[in-house]
Amino acid sequence: MGVPVRIDPFTPARLGPVTLRNRFLKAATFEGMAEDNLVSDRLIDFHRAMAAGGVGMTTLAYLAVCEDGQGAPNEIVVRPEAVPGLRRIADAVHAEGARISAQIGHAGPVAAATGRRGLAPSRMFSPMAFRFTRAIDEAGIARVVGAFASAAELLRDAGFDAVEVHLGHSYLLSAFLSPKLNRRTDRYGGSIAQRADVPRRAVQAVREAVGSSMAVLAKMNMVDGFKGGIDVPESLEAARLLESDGCLDALELSGGSSLMNPMFMFKGDAPIEEMALAFPQPIRTAFRLMGRRFLPAYPFEEAYFLPMARRFRAALKLPLVLLGGVNRLETVRGALGEGFDFVALGRALLREPDRIARWQRGDAADAACIHCNKCIPTIYRGTHCVLVPENERPGHRP
Repeated sequence: MGVPVRIDPFTPARLGPVTLRNRFLKAATFEGMAEDNLVSDRLIDFHRAMAAGGVGMTTLAYLAVCEDGQGAPNEIVVRPEAVPGLRRIADAVHAEGARISAQIGHAGPVAAATGRRGLAPSRMFSPMAFRFTRAIDEAGIARVVGAFASAAELLRDAGFDAVEVHLGHSYLLSAFLSPKLNRRTDRYGGSIAQRADVPRRAVQAVREAVGSSMAVLAKMNMVDGFKGGIDVPESLEAARLLESDGCLDALELSGGSSLMNPMFMFKGDAPIEEMALAFPQPIRTAFRLMGRRFLPAYPFEEAYFLPMARRFRAALKLPLVLLGGVNRLETVRGALGEGFDFVALGRALLREPDRIARWQRGDAADAACIHCNKCIPTIYRGTHCVLVPENERPGHRP
């Protein structure tokens, strides 16, 4: 692996055509603060706090590229009437000296949880919605790919610096990559090269839409975290294909499934009762009975995706973003020294939005997040750390 290089995480860094003031990203953590599928004042305050807290770039999440791509209530749908609000949030973040990215995606089978049937590569039973999804057809694929391009154009017009294409967590593009969820027998199924066709087309469409005016990232699963899902060898092959297309400025490495195994992406305690209370009946009762199967607990280890991510760092030249339970400044320095280009934090910044600024001022304490994961069920009413007093939470409004 060679001798680690000492890199100062607080110095400016390039991300494609964009310069960030440092190498810290606020990871996409769905906020649940949209109103009428549009940007709200709460959402602006939330990301303003993240920017003021010192990150180089904050990520607005999760934005549906079309109406049937929503995965949860209170979610932004990217469309012309959303642009004024998106411009307001971009201006607010820029005023604090940070850059802003938007995570865009189509929820696919995860959308079944919103009451829709949900689209998937193949017809399948959704454990979240207790109903079958609909297999997307050729015309649907073309429509969704076009929606990714249109969403990226609107975000560019709103002044965003970057766009993150969601290829993970069993959303539609991720589901195409997964052998468990993609059982097609046409040119979109079978080998990993064929299963990667639709995700690659979406990324290419985004790049063609924005040209060199924005940075383009993708979040991709290294592993799905469930039996029969994608594993590291195949996801590495998909990453090489994405790299060969030359459309990405960085790849963010993740894992787990919002559909089949959410806790794989979080680790730590599984908030079964709190999650059950977030659902209406009869899903609430079913979740209480079956929740342990859907949310198995995984012991938390700091930087838990790092061992797998090292295999991607060794195989790719593409800039990589490390995420997954990073709590220590020394871990950040070590990851950069191993060749990772940026480090993303999520839950740690829900607890302490100013953690990056405090590190930069010399406070080297570990992030205060205890990984109780009770923030996860709050996504439906405004994502927050339950240990932070209400009047101190980012985005709080009396």
